[in-house]
Amino acid sequence: MTGRAHIRRHPERAANDEVSSILADGLVAHVGFSQDGQPYVIPFSYYYDPARAGRLYLHGAPASRALQHLASGAPMCISITLLDGLVYSRTAMFHSMNYRSVVLFGRGRRVTDEAEKRRLFERMIERYFKGRTAGRDYETPPPAHLAATELIEVEIEEASAKARRGGPRGPHDKDPDARGTSGVIKLHGAA
Repeated sequence: MTGRAHIRRHPERAANDEVSSILADGLVAHVGFSQDGQPYVIPFSYYYDPARAGRLYLHGAPASRALQHLASGAPMCISITLLDGLVYSRTAMFHSMNYRSVVLFGRGRRVTDEAEKRRLFERMIERYFKGRTAGRDYETPPPAHLAATELIEVEIEEASAKARRGGPRGPHDKDPDARGTSGVIKLHGAA
C-alpha cells in the first residue's frame, strides 16, 4: 500500500480486512476525479462482487462527461461509507458517528461486450432489488437499452477501510452523576 491509501488519523480504526464486506454492503459510491484542473465528486450506484474483489462497476448515460472521463483510464478515488450510529456525549467535542468506510483508488475502462454488460446489469439490479429477475420481474433489456447505458469497470489499485464502533469517549461519559446525557442512536441496518 502506498501513502495515498494509508490511514493517518486514528490508525487504530484501520479495518482493512473489511474492505470487501463494506463494498458489498454499500449503496452509494462517491467518485472523485480531476478534469482540466477542476476537482469533482459525483455519487453513483455501483456493482461489486466479492468474488471479483479487484473490480467495481459504475454505470450511467454515455453522454455523461464524468463517465467519458473515467472510461479514459484517468485516476479516480472512490469513497463508500456505511453510517451505523450517531454518538452523543456529555462533552460537545466528543460527539461522533459510528461508521465503516472504504477509500479506494483505481482507473476505469469501458465495458463494451454486450453479454458481459447484460450479466453485470442484471446482477446490479439483483443487488439493489433482492429477488428481481430479468424476464420475470422486469423486461429483459434489449440491445438498444444496453447500448444506451455506459458501464465502466474500475480496476482497484489500492484500498483501505476504517471503522469507528462503540459509545461516546468523552471524559464524563462513564460518570452517571455527570451533567448531560450520552449514548448511541443506532441507525437502521447498523452492525
